[in-house]
Amino acid sequence: MSIDSTMNHQKLVIIPTFNELENIQEMVQTVMALEGDFSLLIIDDGSPDGTAAVVKSLQLTYPDRLHLLERKGKLGLGTAYITGFKWALARSYDFIFEMDCDFSHDPKDLIRLYDAVKDRNYDLAIGSRYITGVNVVNWPIGRVLMSYFASVYVKFITGLPIKDATAGFKCYHRSVLEGIKLEEVKFIGYAFQIEMKFTTWKLGFKIIEVPIIFTDRTKGTSKMSSGIFKEAVLGVIWMKIKSIFSPYELNRIGST
Repeated sequence: MSIDSTMNHQKLVIIPTFNELENIQEMVQTVMALEGDFSLLIIDDGSPDGTAAVVKSLQLTYPDRLHLLERKGKLGLGTAYITGFKWALARSYDFIFEMDCDFSHDPKDLIRLYDAVKDRNYDLAIGSRYITGVNVVNWPIGRVLMSYFASVYVKFITGLPIKDATAGFKCYHRSVLEGIKLEEVKFIGYAFQIEMKFTTWKLGFKIIEVPIIFTDRTKGTSKMSSGIFKEAVLGVIWMKIKSIFSPYELNRIGST
């Protein structure tokens, strides 16, 4: 396990939040305690439960590593991450992570994702629930099947060689996010995660799936809905059609 805490390899974890009061303090403290000096950017969509207020109080303890962006209203997962990506690129972070706030992703696995990109020379590392079987804890069987076969569907339609196409636990090297035309990312919900992987793959970046164990949240409320799933089903078809008629090209200028 290799950890480099120098400023030459800054690491930023982006966590979008909406009503995560029950999880936010523990999550911040857990990430801050990890070896390797991870920084953390919370993007809160106007949580009425006071999530942002907790983050502000914790910034007194972690003034240089804990950051907060507040937005008015629920603007969607995809727009939150795009905002975070631009914020990270503008501040020269080299390794940029996506993670949920509900502990379904184990923060300790951030180190394994980082190692895969930095030491094994991959451009995108995905925390994968399905690369070594089905590693999901406490999900109803119906949701497990929906998630698993969503990835099968994505691969069938698009050819994307990823076992966990909808995974939201990732580490990007900054070159990927600079190479993607972030302003042209179409989807904001469930399909956002698929679109980012598909675009990364079509642009020729190296992707690896790192096996993780995904544990369903025990506190707070899931944000999943039927509308989000419908967006993904139709969005995959759109991605395939777009790739045929409009080849993917690197953003030579860089997205800032």
